[in-house]
Amino acid sequence: MSPSSFAPVVTAHAASTPVEPLAVVVERRVAAAMGGASPLLRRSNRADFQANGVLPLAKAERRQPAALAAEIAARIPVDDVVLVCRPSGPGFLNITVSDGALLRNLAARAADARLGVAPKSAPGVTVIDYSSPNIAKEMHVGHIRSTVIGDALARVLAFTGETVVRRNHLGDWGTSFGMLIQQLAETTGLAGDMQVPELSDVYQQARARFDADPDFAERARLRVVALQSGDTETVAAWQRLVAASRRYFARVYAELGVLLEDADALGESHYNPMLAQVCADLERAGIAVPSDGALCVFPSDGADGPDGSHGPDGAGGAAGPEGLGSAPLIVRKGDGGYGYAATDLAAVRDRVDGLGATRLLYLVDARQARHFAQVFDTARRAGWLPPEVTASHLAFGTILGPDGRPFKTRSGDTVRLQDLIDQAVAAARTVVAEKNPDLAPEELEARSRQVGIGALKYADLSNNRVKDYVFDPARMVSLTGDTATYLQYAHARMRSVLRKAGVTGVTAVAGVPAAGASVALEPAERALGLLLDEFGAAVDAVAESCEPHRLCSYLSALASAFSTFWEQCPVLKAEDGAVRDTRLLLCALSARTLAQGMDLLGIEAPERL
Repeated sequence: MSPSSFAPVVTAHAASTPVEPLAVVVERRVAAAMGGASPLLRRSNRADFQANGVLPLAKAERRQPAALAAEIAARIPVDDVVLVCRPSGPGFLNITVSDGALLRNLAARAADARLGVAPKSAPGVTVIDYSSPNIAKEMHVGHIRSTVIGDALARVLAFTGETVVRRNHLGDWGTSFGMLIQQLAETTGLAGDMQVPELSDVYQQARARFDADPDFAERARLRVVALQSGDTETVAAWQRLVAASRRYFARVYAELGVLLEDADALGESHYNPMLAQVCADLERAGIAVPSDGALCVFPSDGADGPDGSHGPDGAGGAAGPEGLGSAPLIVRKGDGGYGYAATDLAAVRDRVDGLGATRLLYLVDARQARHFAQVFDTARRAGWLPPEVTASHLAFGTILGPDGRPFKTRSGDTVRLQDLIDQAVAAARTVVAEKNPDLAPEELEARSRQVGIGALKYADLSNNRVKDYVFDPARMVSLTGDTATYLQYAHARMRSVLRKAGVTGVTAVAGVPAAGASVALEPAERALGLLLDEFGAAVDAVAESCEPHRLCSYLSALASAFSTFWEQCPVLKAEDGAVRDTRLLLCALSARTLAQGMDLLGIEAPERL
């Protein structure tokens, strides 16, 4: 990312003077007038806010809702914040705030490095597990959702003040490496050049031989034994496979603008020394029992819900054993080997005890729901996941092709992630070239990548995490509709007017309305200003729900409100200086808010498009 000098992207630790949203101020005043009852405040098209909490209060007090609403409205003083408070219909309150109050909030946000959004006063430690590709295999379509959603959530949580620990859980151990290393030993040799695309082909060849040739299968199993026992040649080959894969992953993450680094990656091999103790402790506690030669954990009552969520944050379903099924969790197989369950239990233990996690998030597809429900249940029973630590499996839907089925190549193979990236950038190149035919080739390529990568990520993030969506490069880069390109275009327009006005500093808008300034706002200005005042609430909603599409919806609404403002309210040709400065303030704050919001999604906000 290369944010501009005008629209800096800030961290959770930037110096800040928090600004209380007007919605919070109004809600507090209405609650006081209602005797402490919840006003159920929401935005309204009849006023700035509507309070819907009178109806349940009237029912509890056995009063007529309309009469009670009139009494409550009379208790709310009209001053320099609340301009109008009127009862409406059968027990509603319509509330309008003053232009002065709104302008004061906007000016204060423009003067603040964090746009007036305060970080948490008592942050926790969130460990977020995402991306998780396999060593020696190319990343494919199945990795984009975990990678992009996980990165956005990590950015949002860090911005809210949470201490975020990223974990990229690499598949770097097991029988597949015996097959792969043995195939290399019998073909190109173990000292040859290792690159991931070629290694993926070698693995497919090894898999076919393993299934068809019993002698090769036996040699591959012996190679696994050699790896586990520390054979020098085999371990060296495995280490080279891991190093080549990590370099490949780093290139993909850099191209996507994902913040995962090599230090965030821990392979399954990292937990190997812990697995015997995990099993021993579970067996000693009577949680795991022998069954047909394996060591198993059978479902308990009061287990995690079907989505694997458990804990006081209420992020998932209600507690109950229904998500566990009847099959046991196998922590040690009959042949003495360990599976994913033992590794994931060791990881939970390590993250809580070693990292001090207060919240665990796992971005893994929905097919693993029962597995994580069983892992969380077992960890709770063992005391490794105490009640104050929340654990959530954040399942996600599937990327579909134009036919509405899981996205595949024409031959039926899994689509490579690099191919998705290339398709998105190619579609963006067409749009950028049509809009800017005179761009130099290097500038065209740079903007195409900004637009294409942003489009790919936004298409994923703007959809509800748990739902499927169709991969459509042409729609993704459209300049209209709910797309990253539309947001980027809106931001470029904001920056353009600021450049023409000579505004170059972060908050250097000459004549920003002072606390007592009197500027009458047009409806389009008010609509935009009220949205700008809600940025912190939009970010908090994502942090609480782990649903990035909520921030996408907010940014789309903000860009749309700015478009209406732009059409209806001349900025540089405004009728007088105070109005011009107010509108420049709206442009400046809109640009910064949109850039910050897009950065939290991992999407660039170019100055020009």
